[in-house]
Amino acid sequence: MAVKVTVGPPVITINHGSTFLVTELDGSITNASDQGLYSRDTRYISCSQLYIEGEPWILLNSGAVAYYASRTYLINPKVMTEHGIVAAGTLGLVLGRTVGEALHEDIDIRNYSTGHVRFNLELLLRSDFADIFEVRAKEFTRRGHIETEWVGDSQRLTSRYVHGDFRRALVLSFEGHDSKALYGNGRINFTVDLPPGAAWHICGKYDIREGDMVSRSPAGCTYDCEHTGTAQILARWKEATTQITASNEEWYRLYRQSVEDMAALRLRADDRHSEELLAAAGVPWFVSVFGRDSLIVSLQNMTVYPDFARGTLRRLAELQATEEDAYKDAEPGKMPHELRVGELAHFKRIPHTPYYGTADATILYIIAWHEAWKWLGDDALFSDYEQVVKRCLRWIDEYGDRDGDGFQEYQTRSDKGYENMGWKDAGDAVLYPDGSLVKGPKALCELQGYVFDAKRRAAAAADHFGDPDFAAKLRREAAELQQRFEERFWCEDLGYYAYALDGEKQQVKTVASNAGHLLWSGIVRPDRAERVVRRLREPDMWSGWGIRTLSALHPAYNPFSYQNGSVWPHDNGIIAMGFKRYGFAEEAAMLARDISEAGQYFLLNRLPELYAGIERGPGTFPVQYLGANVPQAWAAGSVFHLLRAMLGLDADASKNRLYLDPLLPPWLPDLTLRQLRVGKATLDLRFWREGTVTRHEVLAAQGDVQVEARDASGRDE
Repeated sequence: MAVKVTVGPPVITINHGSTFLVTELDGSITNASDQGLYSRDTRYISCSQLYIEGEPWILLNSGAVAYYASRTYLINPKVMTEHGIVAAGTLGLVLGRTVGEALHEDIDIRNYSTGHVRFNLELLLRSDFADIFEVRAKEFTRRGHIETEWVGDSQRLTSRYVHGDFRRALVLSFEGHDSKALYGNGRINFTVDLPPGAAWHICGKYDIREGDMVSRSPAGCTYDCEHTGTAQILARWKEATTQITASNEEWYRLYRQSVEDMAALRLRADDRHSEELLAAAGVPWFVSVFGRDSLIVSLQNMTVYPDFARGTLRRLAELQATEEDAYKDAEPGKMPHELRVGELAHFKRIPHTPYYGTADATILYIIAWHEAWKWLGDDALFSDYEQVVKRCLRWIDEYGDRDGDGFQEYQTRSDKGYENMGWKDAGDAVLYPDGSLVKGPKALCELQGYVFDAKRRAAAAADHFGDPDFAAKLRREAAELQQRFEERFWCEDLGYYAYALDGEKQQVKTVASNAGHLLWSGIVRPDRAERVVRRLREPDMWSGWGIRTLSALHPAYNPFSYQNGSVWPHDNGIIAMGFKRYGFAEEAAMLARDISEAGQYFLLNRLPELYAGIERGPGTFPVQYLGANVPQAWAAGSVFHLLRAMLGLDADASKNRLYLDPLLPPWLPDLTLRQLRVGKATLDLRFWREGTVTRHEVLAAQGDVQVEARDASGRDE
């Protein structure tokens, strides 16, 4: 019998919105690690450990019971007290934690011995208030000072950090216990007195203070986490999203977990539009507003929760650059890469206030804007963001094209900026065939495809709203770009497109996954699409667990690296959409199968940000990248892109139309979508295989919407 390996990091992570907690499996937060309780780029707890008479408790088992709650089961070691010996394993401790805007912690102890016990329970707690950038870099400098205050009468511990006008605090108070706590030497001490069979309970409420703003601990205890406010939010979220039933249980679990991961990563767009949401990029390092990530997640969610686009478009429009700022790599019309609010950002020691070092977010904004209109059918999206989009288009032409040759290039101007500004933004991600770093400015292939798509979409919008001259201009520019692109980027000897043009406008003939994005954008000449697909299917690119970021034949290939041979689920989802667009539906379904089967190995069927690009074979399993973000928004969203590719879903809500071109593979012979939104209408749709043909039927519909079968390949916007 085959043994199923479960893959995942040896930590527990729970989160909600901007707040998250990372601990060891035993619930402890160890010194000199990157674990802790974080909120809005500041670490509020840097060490937390429970002791019985100075000895650590023994772990039995632990895990997350929801994305926002965890439970840890522990027993005692043998300890000596002044009242006698407490035998090992006679005390059971359950540590429950729930994250909302802050943290609620429950400690439950039961005496399973036949004798009376009395012992000291100690909680070691430290707060360093470190900026998340410094935690990640493992280079922390304390610039302010920390004050700790214990008030015995109110059983309250307050730790404050003050650095000028940057003020943060953690306030811990206790409820539900009879014994009075004492504080000393960085430890809170309780005397626990338990007759045989008796239980002891305490609630620790950790409130977070950011300046004058207070985030309160969740009210309910963890054992009742299904009835907390956070649980109710999750239930409402599931009601608002497209749900599925499927004949393939693993695919169903993967989809269900991805929907829950989206719930875990929701952020409010702003205080004025608190009902509008956008997605944080991922836990632990990217719980913030990101341009590229939030836009791609919005695109992934069009068939699941299209309203993500509303919050994303609004928030990024508010952050659109209005002037040049070399330190922040900002230019008029440019969309941000990332916004941070920690200590380093507050004092502008980093440029992330926001930072604009992204070459693609401005282009993707136009694509997401048009796609949101197609699914939501809201003309106000056009009127609200028309000028924002026009500023994006001007940036593309005036700043994105740095040398006036008609291609998009990037190069940082900031001394703290990013070397690479495409989605592969690691410093070593853009390489010549010999493995050396490409010299800039760099014109990545996918950027040209994004611009082609964005201008055609903007043209479609101009047509709809009665500006045919502007539409014709945009289409002409897109056609001219496509012609230039084919002339300069196609490599006949490779049967593939160049990764990029370097600073000397020479082709970078490195085989990487980026060309798959060209299929998604539609810039690829139809007669060359098959060769691109064929190249991506070669074993050096297709690992069996998905398509690698870099060919295994490249000298810099490393399956365990960040972007030089690893597999990124979102990358594969975009490529699958491209396969479908050019009529390679079977290949799209093969990718969906590979990602789905990889997902079976990860804890909770939760796709990580990336995993190793090792070759699939007997006895192998996907290996999670060390330091991968989990949950991660566009990894979860890849499932939605893969499903959309298999079903060939598209919408024109302005005409009350849903288009489909389904091809279910043998491993997924039956699938039902429920509450799929098109404009103001909702649909329940069933798909099933009959032989090699996929059938469909409308089970229920509310509102005005027509379903039409349409060939998804070669679709024009």
